[in-house]
Amino acid sequence: MAQAKLSFLIADDHPIVLKGMIKLIKDEYPDALVLEAANGNEVLQMVRKVFFNLLILDISMPGKNGIEILKQLKAEDYKMPVLFLSMYPEDQYAVRAIKAGAYGYLPKSSAPEELVNAIKIILSGKKYIPFSLAENLAAALEKNFSGPLHENLSDREFAVLKLIASGKTVSQAAEELSLSAATVSTYRARILEKMNMKSNAELTNYAIKNSLVDL
Repeated sequence: MAQAKLSFLIADDHPIVLKGMIKLIKDEYPDALVLEAANGNEVLQMVRKVFFNLLILDISMPGKNGIEILKQLKAEDYKMPVLFLSMYPEDQYAVRAIKAGAYGYLPKSSAPEELVNAIKIILSGKKYIPFSLAENLAAALEKNFSGPLHENLSDREFAVLKLIASGKTVSQAAEELSLSAATVSTYRARILEKMNMKSNAELTNYAIKNSLVDL
């Protein structure tokens, strides 16, 4: 019996990254079906039409971020494994991603061989958890909310915090997240309340001290 063709969906809003990822996968799996998406809406539309053996998902995309997309896929009972490939280092989003149900998380700075290895492990039915991520995950599970203040934020609130702390105005953050300025202002108010702060300056200072932004 012929083996079923593997199918991959790669979601990233940077064309160069997409093309590089497609080539990497096609080099390793020449007969595979490899499709691409540039935002969360495209991911959801394609997943509803095509079965994929693996979804490789960026964290930061227009509209819904990667973790929000994963949560929606879980809510709709799609069971395909998801590997996050992100520009953000492990200590910022990896634990959130694994807790949300991801099968693995890799920074985009990872070597191609590490990505291929992660794909093979996930396709075998296992999760890809590098040692450094395993340590962070174990520490997060032990904290019981006694850790940094930003760990109490929702995924969307955390994304808004990073944008505000990096110097974006409410309007600029709204455009980047495909939200209204009023919605971003509401998120900002929630962030300030949860973190017991009063201004963007305090948020920025906190983010710099906790290495959440590169300035």
